[in-house]
Amino acid sequence: MSKMATREAYGKALAKLAKTNDKVVVLDADLSKSTKTASFKEVCEDRFINVGIAEQNMVATAAGLAASGMIPFASSFAIFAAGRAFEIIRNSVAYPKLNVKIAATHAGLTVGEDGATHQAIEDLSIMRSIPNMTVINPADGIEAEAAVLKVAEYNGPVYIRLGRSGVPIIFDEGYEFEIGKGVQLSDGNDVAIIATGIMVAEALKAKEMLEKENIQARVINIHTIKPIDEDIIVKAAKETGAIITAEEHSIIGGLGSAVAEIVAEKSPVLMKRIGVNDTFGESGNGNELLVKYGLTAENIVKSAKELIAKK
Repeated sequence: MSKMATREAYGKALAKLAKTNDKVVVLDADLSKSTKTASFKEVCEDRFINVGIAEQNMVATAAGLAASGMIPFASSFAIFAAGRAFEIIRNSVAYPKLNVKIAATHAGLTVGEDGATHQAIEDLSIMRSIPNMTVINPADGIEAEAAVLKVAEYNGPVYIRLGRSGVPIIFDEGYEFEIGKGVQLSDGNDVAIIATGIMVAEALKAKEMLEKENIQARVINIHTIKPIDEDIIVKAAKETGAIITAEEHSIIGGLGSAVAEIVAEKSPVLMKRIGVNDTFGESGNGNELLVKYGLTAENIVKSAKELIAKK
């Protein structure tokens, strides 16, 4: 199965936007080769701004550009974009509801050897708690590119979460991305696996493993954490009676929390959240870290069988 990093897809989408939308401007905090905004600079240098290592200034500048009618994409590593620039995002972007797109790369454990200081496992929680903020976490390169192109058309603040490492391609070219709409990837009424980002591929692997044991799992891709697709979640709860969430993020405040909030209020069922269990990561190979912290198809399968046994 071919792989692509979602940050690579982001760069491809920006290069397309450079040629098709003269209001798009890209800002970077001196990481353009890593965030792939260099792809935009190569074709449209006059609308590319390197602010240097100054993430707060970058977001404030983006807010000013948005207030002037431009469509700014501000990029840095997720730990800096969501963490260091939080107050500026809250007060200068989300509060006045300005049309700024925060594109945060190198999110999650798969940053790998950069270690706990650079592994943003809290960013979805932080960003979805901000009023007016839309939060998107694509599952693969195809979805990431489609999401960026769609976000450029959307008027309002958006946080897009992107990764460093290559992930399996799930979707076909021409895939239609719709903000706020979950995607059911497989049928099944024994258990629902609701995943986001790189864990969608693991959810699909888990489905295949469960099929060998005559267990039918429904797999749902939630690419938009906020506004989340409540209908697809409530339907899964009612029809399966058991839900597992999977995310490369803390189990606190991200997809698992969002799904649990909906289920608790509208259709209580058995649930298990798979993610980072309220701990920091560590330096190591990205794939090995996913195994150590339980972000694998094998752990999804184990959890699914445990939930089904309790039904």
